[in-house]
Amino acid sequence: MNSSSGPADFGRVDADGTVYVLTADGERAVGQIPDVEAAEALAFYTRRYEALEVEVGLLETRIKGGALSPEEARQSINTVRQTVGSANAVGDLASLLTRLENLQPLLAEQAEVRKAERSKQLEATRETKEKMVTEAEALALGTDWRGGVNRFRTLLEEWKALPRIDRASDDALWHRFSAARTTYTRRRKSQFAEQAAKRDSAKSAKEQIIAEARDLANSTDWGPTAGAFRDLMTRWKAAGVAPREVDDQLWAEFRGIQDGFFGARTAVLSEQDAEFKTNLDAKLALLDEAEAALLPVTDLATARSGFRTFLEKYNAYGRVPREQMRTLDARLKALETAVRSAEEDEWRRTDPQARARAEETVGMLSAEIDKLTEKVSKATARGDATAAKKAQESIDTYTVWLDQAKATLADFNR
Repeated sequence: MNSSSGPADFGRVDADGTVYVLTADGERAVGQIPDVEAAEALAFYTRRYEALEVEVGLLETRIKGGALSPEEARQSINTVRQTVGSANAVGDLASLLTRLENLQPLLAEQAEVRKAERSKQLEATRETKEKMVTEAEALALGTDWRGGVNRFRTLLEEWKALPRIDRASDDALWHRFSAARTTYTRRRKSQFAEQAAKRDSAKSAKEQIIAEARDLANSTDWGPTAGAFRDLMTRWKAAGVAPREVDDQLWAEFRGIQDGFFGARTAVLSEQDAEFKTNLDAKLALLDEAEAALLPVTDLATARSGFRTFLEKYNAYGRVPREQMRTLDARLKALETAVRSAEEDEWRRTDPQARARAEETVGMLSAEIDKLTEKVSKATARGDATAAKKAQESIDTYTVWLDQAKATLADFNR
């Protein structure tokens, strides 16, 4: 047949309406349609051929487009080949079979591609699973007890979604993954059990601290008790965390006891502060008055009496703020030192023995100056200027000492 042949060129119709298809093996009856024109009977069976031709074309398109796997394509080709080979249709059935056969090289090529892709996919799956196993083993040795369990859950779901690789490798990797998951679960349970024991221990410790705090709550020994509460707070922090459902309750109770004590202390200390401020103002006023009246000391008797009176009034007032004590003590000490110095000066001025020593010193120095004056006269008379000068220098020295001794003696005559 030439290239312009159509389906009708591959069949004929007998006078009795039997329709034949022409094949390489000869004619084959495909059916009989009596009492119709030969062209009409032939057209009926050529339409069947055209339907087969469309089916073959669709199969070619699907296979070439990769819509079917090689195995699915082979099954479809075999099915269509059988259909074409026994089809009750008129047309170039051999060409349809040839077209089907011509798909075999493409199937072989696609099979190789699929095989390579499958191999690549399996290798990628192997690498993914190995990474998952490595991560799981790292998680198993870690301490991320909250995030770790969620991550293991995610990894397990991802593992299930992956295809299997070769059985030996897949089983070995799964064994490692499962072992890591089991190790993590056991360590997590152990950790939580240990934490539960610590929380129970912390609960007992905090209950004991609360009991001790209650014993201190009503104490008015403010300093030592405040220190004891600080020690309890240190122990509280060191005790750790109790079970969540009671930890906040225990803290609220302990904090309430503390607040009660420190509130009472603050109230009392506030009253003391007011009292101390009043005492400070009074003492400052007394110091101002005493310093104005007594300093400088000119009358020892008046100063002594005034200082005693001042001191009685000053001591009658109680404590003052701590930060003001040094300033007050310095002014008080200065006032006391001034009066005491005046007393010491007066004692020295009226001491008989000291007066006698002063008079003796004046007499001795005066006598020595008289002797030296006589030496000057004699040396001058005999013309010994050197001796006269030396004696005069001694007189000058003794005269300075005599003036000082006379001044000391004069103090006793005031």
